[in-house]
Amino acid sequence: MIGLISATAAGAAARDRLAAAWPTRARVYDGSVGDAVRRAFGECDQVVCFLATGAVVRLVAPLLSDKASDPGVVCVDEAGRFAVSLVGGHGGGANELAREVGELLGAEPVVTTATDAVGVPGLDTLGFPVEGDVAGVSRAMLDGEPIALEALVSWPLPALPSNVGSPALEAVPTRPAQRDERYRIFLTDRVLEPADHEVVLRPPSLVVGVGASKGAPVDEVLGLVQDALRDAGLSVKSVAEFATVDAKAEEPGIVGAAERLGVPVVTYGAEELAGVEVPNPSDAPLAAVGTPSVAEAAALAGGGELLVPKRKSVRADGQPAMATCAVVRRVARGRLAVVGLGPGARDLLTPRAKAELRRASVLVGLDQYVDQIRDLLRPGTRVLESGLGAEEERARTAVAEARRGQAVALIGSGDAGVYAMASPALAEASDDIDVVGVPGVTAALAAAAILGAPLGHDHVSISLSDLHTPWEVIERRVRAAAEADIVVTFYNPRSRGRDWQLPKALAILGEHREPTTPVGVVRNASRPDESSRLSTLSGLDPATVDMMTVVTVGNTATREVAGRMVTPRGYRWQEEAK
Repeated sequence: MIGLISATAAGAAARDRLAAAWPTRARVYDGSVGDAVRRAFGECDQVVCFLATGAVVRLVAPLLSDKASDPGVVCVDEAGRFAVSLVGGHGGGANELAREVGELLGAEPVVTTATDAVGVPGLDTLGFPVEGDVAGVSRAMLDGEPIALEALVSWPLPALPSNVGSPALEAVPTRPAQRDERYRIFLTDRVLEPADHEVVLRPPSLVVGVGASKGAPVDEVLGLVQDALRDAGLSVKSVAEFATVDAKAEEPGIVGAAERLGVPVVTYGAEELAGVEVPNPSDAPLAAVGTPSVAEAAALAGGGELLVPKRKSVRADGQPAMATCAVVRRVARGRLAVVGLGPGARDLLTPRAKAELRRASVLVGLDQYVDQIRDLLRPGTRVLESGLGAEEERARTAVAEARRGQAVALIGSGDAGVYAMASPALAEASDDIDVVGVPGVTAALAAAAILGAPLGHDHVSISLSDLHTPWEVIERRVRAAAEADIVVTFYNPRSRGRDWQLPKALAILGEHREPTTPVGVVRNASRPDESSRLSTLSGLDPATVDMMTVVTVGNTATREVAGRMVTPRGYRWQEEAK
């Protein structure tokens, strides 16, 4: 919950805007400011104060306890010009909250955390539990000191600065005294006590399969899991989830133990679990829930390496065990984000796209598109760029990097799924990697917004490039659109070596539409050298069009209104108003 506090009418107006934007996330604290701050600090995960920073510092200073548990505090000035991350930038999420507040109020987020200020990821912002000398290693990252990265398990990481190296894997030392004084970052799910100058990142690599008799106590289930992990030298902080059979989805002992560890419970059908090969099948679960294994089969259902075979709980009263568990290290899955950059303007690049670019450790893209967003990448991001015509190579490269366990962003202009990189990449990918698509504003939509409202009714986009599609197929599609009276947006309308397709396509449309049908022409939509004009089906000179142009041809109802291209939606009230 986010607490919202203000002292003046101006602050209250901005406060109420946030409350309206976050109806389920925010709570307004009224009354005296001091009392409101104290209550919000004790009850909320984050606090936004519409007060002077000096006042907020004095009010929260006596309340501060531990950076790991204190709420994040953001301070916004009376005029709403700045959103200052004051306390808990990383641990309390104040840095990200300041950015979110700035987005909603039009304020400038002010973040002074050193790593954020220079674009280096904070070790406590990577999404993993972290232990050890976080401050010392973070300073070393900022100062360019050499830091060894010991990835003792394979797991995707975001980009890290170039001074963070990855030497050959070595055996995990048993005592800190055996390691030298270099700065180190360990990535491991094994129990490892960090020495000075070291941090340990805990990837979510462990799945605990759990079986339980009806009424099994929470403490029995939890104690079994903790003992199994400890005896195997595994960290409880790397547990990603509990897994069990559907019939036990609401078993209080399993659910309660998972809640105490802060992990979800994933369930599988008995028939699916019965098909998982396990080393220790049993007749008891087969009779009870329909599968010869619950703990081992559920842990192994998603694949991985069995680290702890089935283990039973031991009860102090000597009664039969009521819980079983098994532990699996799941296979690290690489991640491929196919990101649409939009038509070119930075303010049309979506926040989600920006987040994926900063999350990536590897970026793959056309060189001219990489140049557009290079400044958004984290230091250390590996950039694999190539020129025009290398689409297949880029798709294969992106998928191959993801299969190596990397977090990859494959970029394309507009929406990556429209005449761009999503199609070849997904055709190359299989289910051994995670794939996410990040939509972008297409050239057709950007051009339409400039022209007016040409896409107000049914519309279609057709590429006139016959590089990948035979002209006979393209012509058949143009004719179908012409006969159906659909608005048509032409991509790739004309190039120096391909100058006859656009006149031919316009002639086909002219067989079904009047010569005066409006045609919109937009070049470099949303970019600094953007240009646009309205013409007609008979008046457009194809020689003025190139590959950077989008041509939109109206239907029989499209008309020019006050210099704008408008295709009526066909609402009845519009017809009645005529």
